[in-house]
Amino acid sequence: MSRDVVVRVAAKRSPLVDKTGEILSRTIRERYGLEVQPAKADSAAIVLDIRPGIGAEGFCIEDGPAGQVRVVGNDDRGLLYGVGKLLRTSRLDPERMTPGTWRGTSVPKTPVRGMYFASHFHNFYHDAPIADVQRYVEELALWGCNALSVWFDMHHFRGLADPAAQEMLHRLREILKTAKAVGIGPALTSLANEGYADSPEHLRADWTAGHDGYHHEPGGHYHVEVCPNKPGGLEYILRVRQEMLEAFADLGIEYVWMWPYDQGGCTCSQCTPWGAKGFLECCRPYAELIRRIMPQAKRVLSTWYFDHFIDGEWQGLDLAIGKTQPDFAEYLMADDYGDRFPEYPIQHGVPGGLPMINFPEISMYNMWPWGGYGANPLPGHIQRIWDSAGSHLAGGFPYSEGIFEDLNKAVCFQHYWSGRDAMDTVREYLAYEGSPDAVDEAAKAVEIMEAQHDHSPRAIDGQGPELHAKLFPAGGRMEVPMFNLPDLSRASECLGLIRAAESKLTPRARQGWRWRILSIRAEIDALFHQYGGRAGEDTERLFDELADIYHARSAECSVCPPSRKALWRRQG
Repeated sequence: MSRDVVVRVAAKRSPLVDKTGEILSRTIRERYGLEVQPAKADSAAIVLDIRPGIGAEGFCIEDGPAGQVRVVGNDDRGLLYGVGKLLRTSRLDPERMTPGTWRGTSVPKTPVRGMYFASHFHNFYHDAPIADVQRYVEELALWGCNALSVWFDMHHFRGLADPAAQEMLHRLREILKTAKAVGIGPALTSLANEGYADSPEHLRADWTAGHDGYHHEPGGHYHVEVCPNKPGGLEYILRVRQEMLEAFADLGIEYVWMWPYDQGGCTCSQCTPWGAKGFLECCRPYAELIRRIMPQAKRVLSTWYFDHFIDGEWQGLDLAIGKTQPDFAEYLMADDYGDRFPEYPIQHGVPGGLPMINFPEISMYNMWPWGGYGANPLPGHIQRIWDSAGSHLAGGFPYSEGIFEDLNKAVCFQHYWSGRDAMDTVREYLAYEGSPDAVDEAAKAVEIMEAQHDHSPRAIDGQGPELHAKLFPAGGRMEVPMFNLPDLSRASECLGLIRAAESKLTPRARQGWRWRILSIRAEIDALFHQYGGRAGEDTERLFDELADIYHARSAECSVCPPSRKALWRRQG
C-alpha cells in the first residue's frame, strides 16, 4: 500500500460505527505511520460495512474487487470486532500496512465476554491518567470484549458524599462511559452486605470462625460489613445499595453482580450458612431494587469462595432455589482461586438452571507482587481450567489487577468467542504486538515464562513499611522473598529467545509497553538466576521501569514492582 490507506465506511453511520472508523484510523497512524483517507468510491482499499444475517455480534472479512478488503459486521459491535481481527492479522512494516490473509466468518459462541477492573490499591485502574485507562478499554474492545464491570468499593469512604467517594465515583463513571462508547456493556460489582467505613457498629456482621460450622474466617472481610438479620441491618444495606445504583443509573448498566465473600459475608447463627441463607436474604430484595432502578440490567448471582469457610454452601444454594430459574437472577457466576473450577455445578447442574459465567483469576495466581516482575502469561493454566468447564459456560468476567496480564485477557476473550486454543491466541497476539516474523521465538519464550511462573513469597509477617523493611535489609538490596523459587535453569534461554525476537521488531514495537513487560520479565528472571534470587542495580532499573509503565509509584505492596525506590503505601 501507499503512504495513505483509503477507507470507505459503507455502513449506516452511528456513534459506534464512527468510533470504529476512528479507532482504525488511529491504530494505522500510530502503528504504521500512515494516514487514513476517506473514500466514497469502491476504489477504497478497506471497506467497512454492516450486513445483518451473519450472526449476533459476528463479522466476516472478504475480498472485494481490485484487491479490496471488506470488513462486514452483522451489527455495529460485529463491525468493530471485525476491524480488530483485520488489524491483528495485518502485517506491520515501517510505513507500510499489508492486510492479513484471513478470510471467513466468525460469530461469538458466548453472549458474555467481559472483564472486571479492580480499581483499588492504587493500581493502574486506580491511578493511571484516565485517558490511558480509556485508551486501554478501547483496545480491549478490539478483542471482542462486550462487557466491563467496576466496583464502587465502599469500605474506606464515609458515605457517598465523602469527597474521596465522589472522586472515585467520577472515575468509574468515566471508565464506563468509554466502555459504552465502544459497544462494551457497563456493569457493576457489588457486595451483598457491603458497608461504609462509618457503618453503625451495632449492625456489623460477624466474621469469626470456630462456631456455627465456620472452620475458617472469611478472607478479605473489612469488618464494616452489615448483618442483614440484625434489626435495621437489611434496611441499611438496601439504603446504601440504592444510593450506589442511582449514581450509575443513567449509564445503561447491563449487568449487576451480587457478591458473597472476599469481601463480605456474615458468620452469625442467623445468617449461617451465608451462601445459602444470609446471602440470599440480602440478594432477593437487592435484586428487586436493581429491577426497579435498572430494569434493563441482568442480575448476576456470584458463588465466589463457596465452601471455603463453611461446608455445604453449594448444596444449600441448590436446595434453596431449586432447578427452576429464580426471579432474582439471570446468571450464576462460578469460579475459584487456584487450579480447579468448582466441581459442584459440573457434577450436579447449575442451581436455578441459570446460565453460568466464570470469573477466572488471571492476575494474582502464584505471583507476588502481582505483575511485579513484568508480564505473567498463563496460557496453559487458563486452557486447563477452560477445558474442564468451558462447555458449561455462557462467558465470563476475568479478574484483572492491571495491565501486566494483558496477554491473559486476550486468551480469555478468545475462549469466550470460539473456544480457541490458548497458544493460537498467544501467537496472534505476539504477531500483532511484535511481528509475524518473531512469533516462533516469542511463543517459546512465553511457554518458558509460564513454566517458571511461580514468584510467590515466603510467609512474612507485616504490611506496608514494616514489610518493606524486611524485604530490604540494611544493605539496601532486596532479598527476593521466594517461597517456591521456580526452576530458572531456562531463564537465559528465554531471554535469548526474546532478544532474537526483538531483532525482528520495528523500534515502535520494541518500545511498546506490551512488548516491554514481556522483555522485562525475561530479563528479571535471567538476573535472578544469575545472582541466586538477589536483586541488584539491574533489577532495580527494571522494577522502576515497570512502576512507570503501571503508574504504580504510589501503589500498595501487592501491585507495586518491588523496587526500593518505590513509594510504598501504608496498608490498613
